[in-house]
Amino acid sequence: MSLRQMEYFLAVVEEASFTRAAETLHVTQPALSHQIKALERSVGGALLERMPRGVRLTPMGRAFRPHAELAVRSAAQARRAARASAGAEGGELHIAAVHSVAVGVLPDVFARWRTAHPQVVLHLHEYATSEALEEQVERGTADLAVGPAPRDWPGSVVPVGEEEIVLVVPFDDRFAGRTTVTLPELSDRSWIRCAMEPVVHGQRFLDWACGQAGFRPRTAVFTEHTSTAVRMAAAGVGVSTAPSHIVRGAVGEDCVVLSVDPPWRRPLTVFSRVPPSGAAAAFVELLRRYGGLPAAPAEACEDGIARPADCGAPETARPLPPTALLDAR
Repeated sequence: MSLRQMEYFLAVVEEASFTRAAETLHVTQPALSHQIKALERSVGGALLERMPRGVRLTPMGRAFRPHAELAVRSAAQARRAARASAGAEGGELHIAAVHSVAVGVLPDVFARWRTAHPQVVLHLHEYATSEALEEQVERGTADLAVGPAPRDWPGSVVPVGEEEIVLVVPFDDRFAGRTTVTLPELSDRSWIRCAMEPVVHGQRFLDWACGQAGFRPRTAVFTEHTSTAVRMAAAGVGVSTAPSHIVRGAVGEDCVVLSVDPPWRRPLTVFSRVPPSGAAAAFVELLRRYGGLPAAPAEACEDGIARPADCGAPETARPLPPTALLDAR
């Protein structure tokens, strides 16, 4: 079994055709068929079922596919890492991020990167949840991930700052002249909720937080993305939550931003399967310097490694759950 055979197998699966896959791979169809048959012999059974019009995966093929994808992605990542080890002078860098970070933090960092390292092509992969982000990085989709500190991550985790989760209201809101508000003061308000809102202690985060404040939040609208929720809040549909950087730097010019008292904060990290080097290390440094994220409390991660169990909510945010759980993107 070879990496080339797995690449050929995945191409046939993606194209659902030997003919189209051969064209994509720039090989002859007999050569492609020969490699697929050799792969099937090595695994001990048919991976693809030849149909009158196209092909489809057999049960064995469905079981084999995710492992082949991981192997091919890992090989590509290994090539990028090897090139990057010589410095940030060429090649490409794959960055994965949760949606709010991609919109609110990365544009300025990417712009600075293009000025400093124009020969390195950046690929951005966006995900709605931290769980999806961690899963894809573990599978080798990206070289680096930017998001909340992962739990039990076996690789490298580097703190890059801290973000605050804030509240968004329209300019004509009764709290528009203030900078902070306590949660009980919002007990009579309607809320705009995001589909990716995390679960805390068996409840959605806002349900849990408001329950601690003595009331149950009244939901007006469910949205898919934080940016949509912010726009809805600016229009007066209800109150929304969002990381401060996405509101102040991306989509919140016509709304009022309120900090919660006590504040909701969480650390952001860069995590990867292997320690960053070369281009990857240069990107981490650029993010730390120009990402616009306040530094997390020094005592939280003295050795520079973010561990959710140790790096909990800052003293000003207790008794909220650890910041790794404050995942309201």
